[in-house]
Order: sequence, then C-alpha cells, then structure tokens
Amino acid sequence: MFNIVDVKYFFRIMSKRTKLATVNSTKKLCSSSQLKINSDEESVNTEPTGTVSKYFIAKVVEPKKKSNHKRKKSIEIKYENNDKNEDHNEKKGDEQEKWYPKNWELTLNFIREMRKNSTAPVDEMGCHKCSDTKATPPIFRYQSLIALMLSSQTKDQTNHAAMERLKAHGCTPTNIVSTSDEILGKLIYPVSFWKRKVQYIKKTSEILLKNYNGDIPDTIEGLCALPGVGPKMGNICMDIAWNKISGIGVDTHVHRICNRLQWVKKQAKSPEETRKQLESWLPKNIWSEINYLLVGFGQEICQPRGPKCEQCLNKKLCPFAKANNPT
Repeated sequence: MFNIVDVKYFFRIMSKRTKLATVNSTKKLCSSSQLKINSDEESVNTEPTGTVSKYFIAKVVEPKKKSNHKRKKSIEIKYENNDKNEDHNEKKGDEQEKWYPKNWELTLNFIREMRKNSTAPVDEMGCHKCSDTKATPPIFRYQSLIALMLSSQTKDQTNHAAMERLKAHGCTPTNIVSTSDEILGKLIYPVSFWKRKVQYIKKTSEILLKNYNGDIPDTIEGLCALPGVGPKMGNICMDIAWNKISGIGVDTHVHRICNRLQWVKKQAKSPEETRKQLESWLPKNIWSEINYLLVGFGQEICQPRGPKCEQCLNKKLCPFAKANNPT
C-alpha cells in the first residue's frame, strides 16, 4: 500500500518527465539512440525506443512542411479620378501664378497705333532694309549679318549709308576678305567703333568661307560664335535671314522702353537682362515684331532724352510718364 507522501512524489516525478519528453520531441532528438534530459534536479535516461516510462510514451513532433501553394496577392482597388482635370488645373494654376505687367496688352496696342504710319528711321533704313533683295539667298543673308554687325551703337541712317557703300564695292565674303583694312575702314566709317568692326567683319568672312561655304550659320548658337556677334544681333539675324524666331532682339531702345513701362519684373541693368525677363512672359508670337515696334517708338516718342510723354497714348498707363508728369 502506498501512503499519501509516496503518491504525491510519484505524480511530481511523472509531471516532470512529461514536460521533459515534450521539450526533447520539439528539438528533434527522439531519433537518436538515447535521449538525455537535463533538469535542475535530476537527469533521466530514456530507452532507445523513445519510451520515457511504462506510463508515458514520447511522441515525435515533426515540423510542418511549407506549403507550395502561393498566397494570392491582395488586389488594390483604385478609385477613378479625373487626372486630366487635375493636370489642367495645375497648368491653369501655373498660368495664374505667371507674372504679367499691368495693362501690357493695352499698352502694346497703343504703341501699334502710334507706329502704324511707319515714319521712323528704322522703317526705311533698318537692318532689314540694308540687304540686296536681288542677290542670291546666301549673299542676302551675309549682307543682313554684316548690317547687324555695323549697327551696334550706330544710328540707322549712318549704318544704312555704310551698307550702301559696301554693296557698291561688292559686299560678298570673298570680296571683303580680299579688301584691305584701310579701304574697308573708309567704306564703313563713321559707324561707331569702325576700326574694331573692320577686324570683326574680316574674321567673320574668313570663317564663313571656310566653314559655311560663304553662307551664314542657321542657328543662334552658330551666329553668336562668330566674332562681334551677340544675342541681339543673332536673334534679329535669325528672323531676317532665316525667318526663324530664336529670341527677342533687345537693343538700347527696347531695353530703355521696357524698363520705363515696367515690362520687367525688376529693373534690368543691361539689354541682355531685359531680354531674359521679357522672354519669360511675352507671348512668342509677338517676339518678331517687338523689336521693330519699340525701336521706332523709341526713335520718335520715347526718346532717351526728353521723351515726348504728352504725345504718347500711354501717358496715363506708363509708370515713367506718371512719375515724371504727375499732372
């Protein structure tokens, strides 16, 4: 007969053996010939068959094999939205944020009205009037380029007269290269910086004969790479010679008038700075006429000194006129 103490001890031992058997089975040690179970109190040796005792059998628990079945991907539901409308709204927002001068269209129309009779010197003696219309296209383009090179800081009347003398002498790349500097200087005098321009014309003519078969470059980059040719000349030449719009030709007249009308977001210190600001907002379909309009307007009305603000249709719109003629 077992007493109560023996029974409690028996069940305590059996409980410990059961827990140890479970731990061993999860560690995959049941396949070995002998299982060793260590505990804080005692060590238990098991039989090769995996039997823990006559009352408990160790059960081998193998890990579950991974299923080859692929998990289906979740479907993302996208709700339809009007992307086109969003793009349109973004573009519309950009246009609204774009800076435009106040009353610029009305101001421009008034300038067109004042220039409609074409009575300014540029109308009859500008660079677009200096080339021989009967010459071959390459020679016509060459003469347009030479006229622009001579026009820098020179009045249209003086420039036109110099081109008439050059054409009478023979204004072709071959003839200009063979002409001495002394004779060429006499032909173009008194244009501004005539000595420097003699060198520019000779070097440019040599480059055109060597690299362009006597014609001129058909890109703004090619034109500006020539000696003495800058962005103003290049952009106007692209328009006159090639009928292509590459940019706005900004000379001293255009520079002065755009700053007086506040057609620049901030006052520009140079014609090139004015050009960049003007091109940032002025519609491209107006680029071709803006130089022609403003140069003539500057020659007759908005002059450098003593501008005729009282005769100007924009006297109530122009910031310069309002500031200098408050009445």
